Parts: sequence; structure tokens; C-alpha cells
Amino acid sequence: QLQLVESGGGLVQPGGSLRISCSASTFTLDLYAIGWFRQAPGKEREGVSFISRSGGRTIYADSVKGRFAISRDNAKNTVYLQMNSLKPEDTAIYYCAASGLREMYGSDWRRREMYDYWGQGTQVTVSS
Repeated sequence: QLQLVESGGGLVQPGGSLRISCSASTFTLDLYAIGWFRQAPGKEREGVSFISRSGGRTIYADSVKGRFAISRDNAKNTVYLQMNSLKPEDTAIYYCAASGLREMYGSDWRRREMYDYWGQGTQVTVSS
């Protein structure tokens, strides 16, 4: 069973920073492109960011561009999402997902069906 595990979520004040991680214990993450998604209460799950297998291509949703940074450390089998200047509207459960596809085009990275494996999520709450 291939498992992704998110960690690092928590409560942070508006304007603060948080780094969440996505790791795998039973397979090698460098064979997969990784997407970060989030789901707020009563809302659809939305794509936040994407990183290619090599890390050479990164994509961000407009709502987080300039504030979030995705990276990967294949030696540690971990993908990170650094979140800065956090806003209350960033409050959500954050999920990472792994895709075995060699390429994604256009807005395919936002489509949940493009991913093979999902983690259980980590809660991020931005509140004073």
C-alpha cells in the first residue's frame, strides 16, 4: 500500500508562516510529480501548487502566488510547501497527491483524477 503522509499543519496568526511536508515511507517520491491541494469547509478541493518530478517545473494558483513556495528534497523523500503571509482564507485541510504521469499540460495539475495517491491531509488554521 503506497502511503503519503502530510505533516506540519497547525494554528498560525495572519501574516505568519508555516511549512508543511509530504513524505512517503513505502515508495520513492522522485518517481512522481506532486500536487498540493486544499479544502476549506463547505468548499470544493482546489489545487494550490504543483512540482514536477525533477523539481524543475513549479506552478501556483493565483491565490497563493508570491506567498507560497513548493520544493522537494528527493534525498529525504519529502516535498514541502512553505506558506508565508498567511491569510484567514488560507484556512483549510491541505492534501498532497502523487502522480505517475510524465507530463501534465495546461491546467491538468488541478484535476484530482490526474493523481494516483493521496495523503490524509493536515489542518492549517490562520486565525488571531
